[in-house]
Amino acid sequence: MNVLLVSDFFFPNLGGLEGHMFLLSQHLIRKNYNVIILSHHYPQKRAGIRYLSRGLKVYYLPHWVIHDQASFPTVYSWLPYFRQLIYRERIDLVHAHGAFSSLSHEAILYARTMNIPAVFTDHSLFGFEDVSSILTNKLLQFTLSDVNAVICVSNTCKENTVLRANLDPKIVSVIPNAIVASQFIPDPSKLDPKYITIVYAGRLAYRRGADLMVKLIPRICAKFPMVRFLIAGDGNKRVDFEQMRETELLQDRVIMLGTVKHSQIRDELFVKGDIYLNTTLTEAFCISIVEAACCGLLVVSTKVGGIPEVLPDDMIVFANPTVDDLVEKLQSAIYQIQKTPIDRPSFHSRVESMYSWENVADRTILVYQKATKDPKLHLHERFQLYYHCGPWAGKMACMVIAALYMYLWFLEWLVPKDTIDVVPKVTVDDIVSAYDEDLQRVDS
Repeated sequence: MNVLLVSDFFFPNLGGLEGHMFLLSQHLIRKNYNVIILSHHYPQKRAGIRYLSRGLKVYYLPHWVIHDQASFPTVYSWLPYFRQLIYRERIDLVHAHGAFSSLSHEAILYARTMNIPAVFTDHSLFGFEDVSSILTNKLLQFTLSDVNAVICVSNTCKENTVLRANLDPKIVSVIPNAIVASQFIPDPSKLDPKYITIVYAGRLAYRRGADLMVKLIPRICAKFPMVRFLIAGDGNKRVDFEQMRETELLQDRVIMLGTVKHSQIRDELFVKGDIYLNTTLTEAFCISIVEAACCGLLVVSTKVGGIPEVLPDDMIVFANPTVDDLVEKLQSAIYQIQKTPIDRPSFHSRVESMYSWENVADRTILVYQKATKDPKLHLHERFQLYYHCGPWAGKMACMVIAALYMYLWFLEWLVPKDTIDVVPKVTVDDIVSAYDEDLQRVDS
């Protein structure tokens, strides 16, 4: 099966969604799936076609970026590129990622217009009250009206997505994120015996609970002289942390590491910590607490979103998203560590058995197989699905889809399918053998 993964967010941009797509694609390739990734281009960094590990091909589409690597929504503009890619690579299924990605929404519409099965993975939680959430939810409902299957990273995320997009729960599957456990092996020799070290990794922003941390750190440091904080990350709230350090004279006990590459997060942060602090105000899954627990850290986290589903109770201490409760739970975690040291190898082996990309890939393949068995819909059947988006939104959705069909018919007339060259299937072994042949020619 040839699978196209689509999102605005991919390498060289770094983040959880980018890592999820890359690692999922690598394990699908191991299972003899041909995986192509489509994202927007990155000026001066990525454009055109690039190859990554195991022959993973990435198309970087020339497209406008408006904010935080999200592309400008156009609905129709890149249908000719998409159609060419579908026919050239003989794509059997389109898998879109991320509710914030315009490319993902448009790829689902294009795929369903071409009668290609489409799957969507939601990685986030949204509200229902503010204007941006209402507009995003209505857009999601429109896009997913005709989707074959939806994947969510937690049960809480599933409930949220079903309500936001008015979906049938039967088509929504829950497949959690995973980690490469071999990259997060504990190393007790890196610990500083003079301190109990509390670590944090993430953006220093309101949504991540930065305001809570700024208020709780001085209270913990005042009560426990042997406690220090290591903070990795950057954001618009960093200035508040710097002011707090200077005001409370905590420069030697609150260490700001700035942005740390994910490949270095174990050595620079996790293996030096005893407790991992997570103060996020909303989260669908939170992969960082899994990585911290895999390195043998006790986790103290706010009890929000899908976080209660992630780790067993003996690995995590839950707190309400308030300063007082976080301080109380951090105190109990410090006392717990002083009384009974953490069995770090046990934490690592348990997390390794719980989360693996092999399992994620196997469960995703089951979703793909189910999606490809769905019957193809006629135009009037699709209109019926989109019409239920609302009294006015439904009529507008039908007009958008009708225009998309007419545009596709025009492209079929202008550039018939038979005139589009098909890319020959190339495996990693083919690339290696061709490279060896080139070396032999050079030597001769």
